[in-house]
Amino acid sequence: MDAQLLKAALARWADAMKKAAAELNELDRRLGDGDLGATLERCATNIEQALPAMPDSLEAVFRGAAQACAKASGSSFGTLLAAAFLGSAKWVPPRETLSPHQIAELLSLCVTQLAARGGASLGDKTMLDSLDAIARALEQAPLTADARAVAVHSARQALDDYRGRPNKVGRARMFADRSVGLDDPGMVAVLRMAEAI
Repeated sequence: MDAQLLKAALARWADAMKKAAAELNELDRRLGDGDLGATLERCATNIEQALPAMPDSLEAVFRGAAQACAKASGSSFGTLLAAAFLGSAKWVPPRETLSPHQIAELLSLCVTQLAARGGASLGDKTMLDSLDAIARALEQAPLTADARAVAVHSARQALDDYRGRPNKVGRARMFADRSVGLDDPGMVAVLRMAEAI
């Protein structure tokens, strides 16, 4: 993946986040504030508007996406998304392209950074569990594998694996018993992102 491919992927991501907004709001209403879709829609709109002016380097695209998300929302998910993009911008130099295995390494770094920033741990039934599942699957997949298919499959599998568990962090932890059998909205958002990118 180079900067041009990343820009194209973010354009698809932005479109998908706008289309998924109602679904994500409804899922979030059951366990949280009900604004996850709206948050991602604002982030998507800002990224979409910023994309044409972004320089053609991976660092610049990640940094521009971070700034766009930071302007979009003060919500926890929006803040974490901005932090993930900013962490990616700091990690990526001097690379101008990323292999699937390097993308896996970057996702693992994001999981570590977001866990430290947000206070969640793997196993808490959050987007971190989905990101970790994708990172591990990409790391183990042959370089010839369809990275998108690998990511989508592992994000779906993570949802299946965690559906029967309670949420342990965030507002959803207050409804832990009610969360058993429900999909975590953030994990669904990661699946929609993987499908789009």
